[in-house]
Parts: sequence; structure tokens; C-alpha cells
Amino acid sequence: MAQLGKIPATVITGFLGAGKTTMIRNMLENANGKRIALIINEFGDLGVDRGIINGCGIEGCAEDDVVELANGCICCTVADDFLPTIQGLIDRETPPDHIVIETSGLALPKPLVKAFSWPEIRSRVTVDGVVAVLDGAALRDGLFAHDHHAVQAQREADDSLDHESPLEELFEEQLHCADMVVLNKTDLLSDVERTKVEADIRAQLKRPSVKIIATDHSRIENAILLGLGAAAEDDLDSRPSHHDDGHEHDHDDFDSFVVSLDAVTDPAVLEKRLIEVVRQFDVLRIKGFLDVPGKPMRHVVQGVGERFQRYFDRPWTDGENRRSELVVIGLHGLDRAAIETAIKAA
Repeated sequence: MAQLGKIPATVITGFLGAGKTTMIRNMLENANGKRIALIINEFGDLGVDRGIINGCGIEGCAEDDVVELANGCICCTVADDFLPTIQGLIDRETPPDHIVIETSGLALPKPLVKAFSWPEIRSRVTVDGVVAVLDGAALRDGLFAHDHHAVQAQREADDSLDHESPLEELFEEQLHCADMVVLNKTDLLSDVERTKVEADIRAQLKRPSVKIIATDHSRIENAILLGLGAAAEDDLDSRPSHHDDGHEHDHDDFDSFVVSLDAVTDPAVLEKRLIEVVRQFDVLRIKGFLDVPGKPMRHVVQGVGERFQRYFDRPWTDGENRRSELVVIGLHGLDRAAIETAIKAA
């Protein structure tokens, strides 16, 4: 009852490529008239996630219902970017029924949840729930695992890395703040693997009430995803953070840059080059758009590790600059010049 009359907001967090954007597309496609506003915290110079969502052709998803925060990590720019954006949404003549915030894979969820206690918005918006989307196949393969000793040993065996575990720490931050965990890509797991991954996740959760929902292709009903009623901003003490002592987190462990290409005649050939780039340079994520000559539609590329997806999402509009651009994201120290050369190789 304490939240009566407040606009609910759902925070969706998770590492790059876990399936956050796909889940939001599914959510919009099944909104059934509910007015959902999106705030997207894109990591990188190219607003790919906003473009993919706006380009999906979903009825009722208006251009101004999608707001992109591209000026850095959302948890670091709360006062400058996030709060004014929230105020702008709730001050509309017809405010949204629900606000969905997609964070980047680098964002700490707790500072964002804490922002909902600010006087400007506390009486009008509540955090309905924090949802952590996890890549089941990545967890099976030991990526972003909680086993600190295994992660530490792996890092110490590689002289090119420091001996800290920033990815593991971010993973824990997302789990500890979550009201629901969506274990995605379970179609890539055997029953035994899925059981083990779920057990590993459960062992790391701080609150027994947090539900783990297994899914594939980010398919989850809105009735499950929305309406959690967590009022997370009033429950911060139960969500421990490595940064509760006041130290700010550091994103210097990650690099991102945009590669601009000419028109791409054969996207399949480019995909093979991108897979080789991932293997050679330890790239975490590649995503973007392609201009394919002779095709009236824009071609989307999304890669997580060596797994890539490609599809045509929407027609190029009249007067639009047809272009090919990719965002490359990885750990600090990426060899930008070598990567660009490899991607553009004939």
C-alpha cells in the first residue's frame, strides 16, 4: 500500500550479451497496451541498443518512449543524466505506466536503486524490482564465476592481466542487488549443466526470496517480469555491495570503440572475420549495423564471444545515411589499430 500511486520502474542488469535487449523487445511486443518507457544506458559511442529497439517495428513503441543515456555509466551520472530523465518521463502529460531501465554490463545497480530515494522522485516512482539477466552458457564455461580461487589462478597464469577480479566483482554486485535472476540461454545447456549453474547461482544469492527463472532467447512473460512490488529503494540494507564503504568503482578495465566500414556485400564473410578477431584479441562483444548493397533493410550484427547473430531489422528510411558501424568492447588494452585492420581486411 505504501507504493500506491507510484509509477513502477524495473532495473534490468547483466553482462554484455546476456540477453537484456532481446528481453526488452519481447516485453514490448507483449505490452498489451501498457505504456512502457525505456531508459537505455549504452556502453560505447554508437547507440546500438536504442537503434535495435526502435527498429523492431513494435506497435505502440514510440520514438520518444526510448531514452538513451550515452554519457557514461548510469550509476556514475545519476545526478547529471538519470534523475532529469526520470523527471522528464513522469512530468509528461501522459506519463508511462511502467519505466524499464536497461543498464550497461558495467553499471552497479545499488547506486541506481539508491537514486530513487532522492526527494525529486521518491514520492512518484518506486523500484518495482531489479532483474539480473545471466548468460547460462558463459557461466557453464566458467566466465564471471564466483569461485574466486579459480578466477584468481586463471588471471595469475596470464601475464597480460592484472591480478584483480573486476568482472567477478561486477557479477556479484548484480546478483546481490537482484530481486529476480533470469538464467538465459538454457537451451545451450544440458540438464546436468543447468542444475549445476542454478546451484552455483543460488549459493551466491544473499536473500533466499530471490527467484531464479530459467529461459532461452530471453522469453519470459510480462506477468512474471513486471509487478514484483519489491520497493527496492526501501530495502537497500539487504543488498550488500563491495562499495558500501563509499569507494567508487573503476571502469578503466574496459575499452570500447566504433569501427566504421564501407557497405558490406557478404555479411557471412564479415562474421567469419569477426570471430577470428574475437579469438585473437580477446574481445568480449561486437555489435552494430551493416549496409548490405541491394538490400532495402538494415542488417544487425550481435556477437558475444564467438557466438554471433545476424538479421535484418527494419528498412532504411528515406534520406537516412546508410552506413556500417560496429562497436567493439573488451578488457582494457585492446589493440584498436590491429582490430580495425583485421575487421576491414579484404
